[in-house]
Amino acid sequence: MSRRLTPRMWLTAFLGIARRETLRFVNQRGRFLAALVRPLVWLFIFAAGFRAVLGLSITPPYQTYVLYEVYVTPGLCAMIQLFNGMQSSLSMVHDRETGAMRTLLVSPFPRWFLLASKLVAGVIVSIIQVYTFLAIAWFWDVQPPAIGYLAVLPALFLSGLMLGAMGLFLSSAIRQLENFAGVMNFVIFPMFFASSALYPLWRMNESSPLLHDICAVNPFTHAVELIRFALYARFDLLSFSVVSGCLILFFAGAVIMYDPAKGLWARRKGGA
Repeated sequence: MSRRLTPRMWLTAFLGIARRETLRFVNQRGRFLAALVRPLVWLFIFAAGFRAVLGLSITPPYQTYVLYEVYVTPGLCAMIQLFNGMQSSLSMVHDRETGAMRTLLVSPFPRWFLLASKLVAGVIVSIIQVYTFLAIAWFWDVQPPAIGYLAVLPALFLSGLMLGAMGLFLSSAIRQLENFAGVMNFVIFPMFFASSALYPLWRMNESSPLLHDICAVNPFTHAVELIRFALYARFDLLSFSVVSGCLILFFAGAVIMYDPAKGLWARRKGGA
C-alpha cells in the first residue's frame, strides 16, 4: 500500500528538482555567458546599425518616439527565455539517454508535478538571466520606468513557462541528443525572426501582409508583447490570453507525451 504524500514531501521533491537544475546552471558557466552574449550582440551592434535605417512610430506602450535599442530590448529578453527553455529541454533528452529521467518518472509523484517542477526551476534560472541583461542594458540608456522592473516579473514568469513548456513538448518527441540541435535551429530562429521582437507588426504589414499574419499568430510575438507592455507597467490582455492558452496546450501535450502508456515510451515499446 502506497504511503500518502504529505505537503512536506511535495516541497522536498520540488526543492530537489530545483536544486538539481540550479547546480546544473551554476556548473555550466558558459551557458550563462552564452545566454547574455546573444542579446548583447543584438543590442550593442545590430541595434546601433539599424537605428539610422529603421524609423519607429509612436505605438503602445510607448508614449513617444524611442530608439531602436529600446524597442528590441523586450524581444531580446524573450530571446533569453526561448534559448533557456530549449537548453533546459535539451537536458531532458540527455537524462532520457542516460536513464536518469526514467528514475524520475517512476517516483510516486504525479508526472505533471515532476515536469512542472522542472519547468518552474528552469524559468527561475531564465529570469535571473533576463534581469542581468536588463541591468547591463540600463547602462546603454535602455531605462524603462522603475516600476517596470517589478511589473515585468509576472510577465517574465508566464512567458518563461510557455516557452519552457514548448521546449518540453518538443523534447518528448526527440529520441537522440544529436537531433535536438537541428530542431532547436528549426524552431528558435523562425520563431524569433517571424515575430515582433525586431520589427513592429505594422512595418511587417507594409512589406508583406502574409508575413504580418504569420507574425501575428506566432506565440513568441505575444510573449514579446506581454513583456514589452509589462516593462512600462501596462497590461496587454490579448498577449496574456494567447500566452496562457499556449502554456496550457504545450504543457498538457508534454504531460501526455511523457506518459509511458500514451506517449514516447509507448511508441518506443511498440517499435521495439
